[in-house]
Amino acid sequence: MIIRRLFLVVVLLVGLGSGLSAQEFDGYAIFTDGNTVDMIDKDGNIAHRWNCDLRANYSLFLKDNGNIVRGARDDDASINGPAVGGIVQELDPEANVVWEFKYSTSDKIAHHDICEMPGGNVLMIAWEIPGLQALQNLGYRGNSSKYPTHLIEVEQNGTGGKIVWEWHLMDHFVQDVDSSLPNFGVISEHPELMDINVMTDGGGGGPGGGSGDWFHVNGVDYDEVNDQVIFTSRFLNELFIIDHSTTTEEAGGHTGGNSGKGGDFLWRWGKSENYDTPGTQYIRGPVHDPHFVEDDGRLYGGLIQFFNNEGQNGNTQVDIIELPREGFTFTKVAGLPYGPELITYTHFALDDADGQSASARLPNGNLYVNLSRRFQYEVDSDENLVWRYSDAASKGFRYTCDHPGVQQLIAGGFLDNGICTPSSTTVVNENPFEATPNPSSGIFYFNDFVEEVKAMKLMDGNARVLNHYEGALSQLDMENHSSGVYFLKVIFENGNIVTKRLLLHK
Repeated sequence: MIIRRLFLVVVLLVGLGSGLSAQEFDGYAIFTDGNTVDMIDKDGNIAHRWNCDLRANYSLFLKDNGNIVRGARDDDASINGPAVGGIVQELDPEANVVWEFKYSTSDKIAHHDICEMPGGNVLMIAWEIPGLQALQNLGYRGNSSKYPTHLIEVEQNGTGGKIVWEWHLMDHFVQDVDSSLPNFGVISEHPELMDINVMTDGGGGGPGGGSGDWFHVNGVDYDEVNDQVIFTSRFLNELFIIDHSTTTEEAGGHTGGNSGKGGDFLWRWGKSENYDTPGTQYIRGPVHDPHFVEDDGRLYGGLIQFFNNEGQNGNTQVDIIELPREGFTFTKVAGLPYGPELITYTHFALDDADGQSASARLPNGNLYVNLSRRFQYEVDSDENLVWRYSDAASKGFRYTCDHPGVQQLIAGGFLDNGICTPSSTTVVNENPFEATPNPSSGIFYFNDFVEEVKAMKLMDGNARVLNHYEGALSQLDMENHSSGVYFLKVIFENGNIVTKRLLLHK
């Protein structure tokens, strides 16, 4: 592996220069640094720049309407820590603020990653400070106050935002030190809960560690098909999945939602020692950027991809794994760790990165990699290097020419370097279709489609295809189906794919 790494780095740094197009680089890379967001073409030219009023805190995404949503820093924040933010903004192509939401108080603040949700909502990672006594009342043995993780989903509310869903780790602890306190139990018998006295890696320390950044949750993504959220913890060396179909009240308990498990962990993976279960430690150091690979025909669609910064041998790698899914939950044998036992795919990065970083599996099978504070590159499905750009971005993202946001920037005259051809069929619609009533007792009716529909697929709760329809339906008769959760995937002619959750109640 070391020989292979050295060979690739020599080719990268000596033979290819700062920009490369061994094959056509379709689209743009986008990244943020300080007060700017840059979108670059295949030659490394800045195709468009957003000059922002606030400093960034790493993460951003391009919306279908050509606007960007980014995490930003509250310079007057009461709480500080790695990748501290406190603000989320949507900016138009000229960097005007469309809406802004501040989540920064004396005891709560957003940090690290954000995630785009259906309908334009934004999922954010945050810290909260409950105080040392509140933690000790739950069986915490440490003597220093900690910042437990929580997640909030924010909806645009005029020029501001409002919280529409929350999940708090404080509601999902287990402890084995005091039977008179809440959540007393055997740690290995409750992997769905977090051991409040777990020994963590890095600055978070164990129960007595000095850093308030307890678990260092740093990446989050959303699975629209199963209505679930995945996040990574650097100091726990783990990935976690929770149920998003819950109400906020259900997310604070142990029942409810599609899974029936409330806000408990549905699955976790990377270091089973954290729940007192022997097994292979697959993540031995920092872990970042978890996401579900788009299941639209691309390579490894539907699987989990993440940045394993130290890998199995101390070298950075991008891993892909297949989940042991069983409906809306995951299989697990008592006394054994959560699966999978094998990693489906590993890409050994061209250099090592300890920080944020990012990766993406592209529609043509290529893999895009952003090595934090080093460089970005792209390899094809045979691991041949096809593009490279040197920069100092903590995270970078790739958008192909057919992405609606790219097309909107072209149509608006904000991208004019000729790499992409504007698409006459791309019409941005924030909510391409609605199903009414939903829930329904038998028949779902759909509004008129703004975009041309190529096909529609009806899937059951396990995402198995039940029916395939060519073109658009105005209504869907499900009188002969049993009550439950279904999904309708709409595939548009321009390549957009939207999935709607249908609830059938008879």
